[in-house]
Amino acid sequence: MTTNTLRARRDVLATSPGKRPFRLRKAIGAGRQHHAGPVTYILLAIAALTSIFPLYWTMVAASTDNTRVTQTPPPFLPGPHLFENLGRAWQDAALGKAMVNSMIVAGTIATSTVLFATLAGFAFAKLRFRGRNILLTLVIGTMLVPPQLAVVPLFLMMTDLGWGQKLPAVIFPTLVSAVGVFFMRQYLGDALPDELVEAGRVDGAHSLRIFWSIVLPVARPAMAVLFMITFVHAWNDFFWPFIVLDMTNPTVPVALTQLSAGYVRDQSLIMAGALLGTLPLLAMFIVFGRQIVGGIMQGAVKG
Repeated sequence: MTTNTLRARRDVLATSPGKRPFRLRKAIGAGRQHHAGPVTYILLAIAALTSIFPLYWTMVAASTDNTRVTQTPPPFLPGPHLFENLGRAWQDAALGKAMVNSMIVAGTIATSTVLFATLAGFAFAKLRFRGRNILLTLVIGTMLVPPQLAVVPLFLMMTDLGWGQKLPAVIFPTLVSAVGVFFMRQYLGDALPDELVEAGRVDGAHSLRIFWSIVLPVARPAMAVLFMITFVHAWNDFFWPFIVLDMTNPTVPVALTQLSAGYVRDQSLIMAGALLGTLPLLAMFIVFGRQIVGGIMQGAVKG
């Protein structure tokens, strides 16, 4: 085959995308920016509207009076009583103190869960010690036990400690979760190379030093996700705080029960209280949502 023939075939491959080898087409297409079609945008719009509608309906119901909310068909446009109902709900449910209590409870639980779950996840994923698999199995097995079974002995324990009707009774039983430990163990098992841990050992670093200098930077995306999930769960938790707290020292879900205590329930007032209880979570996601998503993508690229 002459030089001119080889050159002609090379020019054909360079100018004819359909005749390029598969590997060449794949390499060229990897750097292109892919655009979604109209069907994808329609499906995403439907999913976004479906997700936003409950919040929108809460705002609509909170901005009308009780008579209009219960009519058929219900209203679908905001009414003129939003700020009036918000003020009534704030006063009737004493949401000021409840907001502070929920912030303390949710912040403490989320921080401790992230710290302890990351420590335990690192130990189960990268450290070698006797009984590791058995302990991990026991931790995972605790997720199979319904939390309602521990209510009575846990309540008696909190009473014996003198924490009845106090915030520590809500915080201490949930300082760490088996779900968080399993989540961090799975993440660190894939995202943290064994070579980094061995390099730290060679440099003379002990386990806590390796955890602080190597594990935490690698686990930061997963820690951000776990913090957000745990914070939202602790903020919305109703069952256990309702048992150990009273209306003089409530969290937000417990305080909102005051709005439905009457003989005739004011649905617009209840919705106004629910909207107030949701606003801190929305504000947190708006402020930190970009950092959390960016951390997840950064961890995915590095992994």
